[in-house]
Amino acid sequence: MVQNDEPITNNTDHAISGQELPVTATTGGSNHKKLTLIPLVFLIYFEVAGGPYGEEPAVKAAGPLFALLGFLIFPFIWSVPEALITAELSTAYPGDGGFVIWAERAFGPFWGSIMGTWKFLSGVINVASFPVLCIDYMEKLFPVFSSGLQRYLAITVSTIMLSFLNYTGLTIVGYAAVALGVVSLLPFIIMSLVAIPQIHPHRWLSLGQKGVKRDWNLFGNTLFWNLNFWDNVSTLAGEVDRPQKTFPKALFIAVIFTCLAYLVPLFAVTGAVSVDQNLWETGFMADAAQMIVGKWLKIWIEVGAVLSAVGLFEAQLSSCSFQVMGMADIGFLPRFCAARSNWFNTPWVGILASTVITLGVSFMKFTDLISSANFLYSLGMLLEFASFLWLRRKRPQLKRPYRVPMGLPGLVLMCLVPSVFLVFIMVIATKIVFLVSGLMTAGGIVWFFFMKLCKAKKWCVFGSIQAED
Repeated sequence: MVQNDEPITNNTDHAISGQELPVTATTGGSNHKKLTLIPLVFLIYFEVAGGPYGEEPAVKAAGPLFALLGFLIFPFIWSVPEALITAELSTAYPGDGGFVIWAERAFGPFWGSIMGTWKFLSGVINVASFPVLCIDYMEKLFPVFSSGLQRYLAITVSTIMLSFLNYTGLTIVGYAAVALGVVSLLPFIIMSLVAIPQIHPHRWLSLGQKGVKRDWNLFGNTLFWNLNFWDNVSTLAGEVDRPQKTFPKALFIAVIFTCLAYLVPLFAVTGAVSVDQNLWETGFMADAAQMIVGKWLKIWIEVGAVLSAVGLFEAQLSSCSFQVMGMADIGFLPRFCAARSNWFNTPWVGILASTVITLGVSFMKFTDLISSANFLYSLGMLLEFASFLWLRRKRPQLKRPYRVPMGLPGLVLMCLVPSVFLVFIMVIATKIVFLVSGLMTAGGIVWFFFMKLCKAKKWCVFGSIQAED
């Protein structure tokens, strides 16, 4: 455990040659259960995807061919590199600080804190999108939720209830993710099997409907939103049983599982259904299920969307809350932020802070939500790639239980391709996204110096709660 009241720094006196960073405070007594392989796989799955829900706008934005190519190619240039980096650094630094620790170890406390700001805010903004996505599906069954007070009340109540479920424990959340994943994916498997005789392969080659302008902003953000956040699970590293072995296996299985969950239904529906391209909005998969199989499957998919949103919310809220706890453990936040519930051993301060911010941004439009989350996440990922390469170059002797099997030139190339995409995502952002992201980044910088002032004036106690044990 971290034993001092200062954040770990990048100085050589903190870096013992060949050793990894001590694991952050994760013990909760003899009854503290840790995540095993299968629950971890499904938590990663819900960190990233949660099913084909939300992939439909890619077809609307660029037509079937580009949508299929996007979900075929993008995992290789983005998901695989991000998962490999997460596997290596999570096993080298198996603490709940995750990517915050990586940036701090590479470039110092300031950049570790900024990484924490970018990733935490992108995470909670992303969490806010799931109740909105859930209500978008539910309004097809219950139009009363389409607008007005009823819609905002439904989003608020569902957010609070789901946050309380998260409070009951990570192990419960992990096994709930397994059940939610099976139930929410099963109707897509049925739809895809029934669609096989109805498929016309030439429809896969369509570049889009005549007269419909391609929206590359929507296309890029849809792909990115559906296939990012692989590294979020790193903030749970201290909660995983034998993370050095479990993490690489779980990430490998989750990448394959997630890609198939997107591609199989997309191939089935684009090949079997011919409709106006503008109908491919979030929720269209449910309408397609009715066309291919019947109304009963449409209802199942709409219910599955709610269950998927629950899984996504729980997985990503867990990452955000444990990130807060991990940052407190290593001294970036006051010690009270690492407090765990006496009943459930969950980081209740992190859950509360994440929920409050989530409710604060839930009034934004769904597209603005995911675009803002993507922008902040892009900034964090550029820093993450740089941290990964810097640690490989400057600390080759660091103990890495899992090591990406490439030399530095290959790793630079592996990081360069997704970095270009990150820059593209930021360049095409709207003015409101630039404004929101800029204000949040400025707030993160102010927060870092405010924490330094608090530490200097001893206004708050810093350091791991376990430091006095």
